[in-house]
Amino acid sequence: MTEIIAVVVVFGGLIFFHELGHFGVARAFGMGVSTFSLGFGPKILKKKVGKTEYALSLLPLGGYVALVGETEEAELPPGFTREDSFSLRPAWQRLLVVLAGPVANMVLALVLCWITAFGWGETVLLPTIGEVQSEGPAARAGIQKGDRVLAIDGRAVATWQEMSDAIGASGGAPLKMEILRKASPEDPGAVLQVEAVPVQSQRKTIFGETETAWLIGIRSSGAFETHELSLAESFGAGFRQCWSMISLTWQGFVKLVERVVPADQVGGPIMIAQIIGQQAEQGLAGLLGLAALISINLGILNLLPIPVLDGGTVVFCLLEILFRRPVSKKLVGISMRIGIALLLALMVFATYNDVVRIFKG
Repeated sequence: MTEIIAVVVVFGGLIFFHELGHFGVARAFGMGVSTFSLGFGPKILKKKVGKTEYALSLLPLGGYVALVGETEEAELPPGFTREDSFSLRPAWQRLLVVLAGPVANMVLALVLCWITAFGWGETVLLPTIGEVQSEGPAARAGIQKGDRVLAIDGRAVATWQEMSDAIGASGGAPLKMEILRKASPEDPGAVLQVEAVPVQSQRKTIFGETETAWLIGIRSSGAFETHELSLAESFGAGFRQCWSMISLTWQGFVKLVERVVPADQVGGPIMIAQIIGQQAEQGLAGLLGLAALISINLGILNLLPIPVLDGGTVVFCLLEILFRRPVSKKLVGISMRIGIALLLALMVFATYNDVVRIFKG
């Protein structure tokens, strides 16, 4: 039951905030909104405030905003005039309304990252050696499994990433490394000075690509620490985490197009629901982080320049602003049909992958 509630809240909440972004900017420009619904399907509760009907619908997975006059041919609901029409507003206003949905997803992700950082602190991977490559630069320097790197060339190293960056930026120059070696967990340890000379080697990226980098032949032990953060510190940590998610997600989309990431890795609603359910069992912190990541994925996906998605409308608005005339209705109609076909094909393909994964265990 907990898993089902988590799926409904995460799915529904993310789509709701997306639509809330569209709604807020549309109303700020005085555009008409006939309906703002939390959920889809038959309306359970509804109340009209001004000209807008606010509704709670039966299917809680998301929501929708019905803008008045989304196309010039659309009939105006009772009580609205042409001045309320979305399609008759300047292109720059329509552009901002369309962008507001994906932006709302990014803002929500940032807020979730802030909450997670403040409530549960920041977890960092420590520069503790797990494995040492035989005959590698680290082995020749005398570095051993269990050693913790304290400083490189006089600069303190607090995380594995800081250590990795320092080694990668060496250009092959000898590195003076200060390490802490313990005989046992209770042993205060001894600080040793060693010198390692990085060599150019190949390694796999997170996307499975092979890249060349300066390395010394070590792997992480997986040891980590969680640091409590003040409210001010959590803002910085949350922003860094959110930006890292955005960068990683965008790279994932690019690598998918470049076919670096196999197409069978694409997942749909079934896989997302499974992951949300699994994360819900492990605690709120992980669930909030996952919700932030999905929110970013939703925002970036909607910005892809595919007609039907927000990104397609963004392209049409930018073309109208650039050429100072609306895009041909015939071209818009054709591209919309193509966009619908692409979106349906993607949904079917992602669902197929989900089903295959289930049968393969």
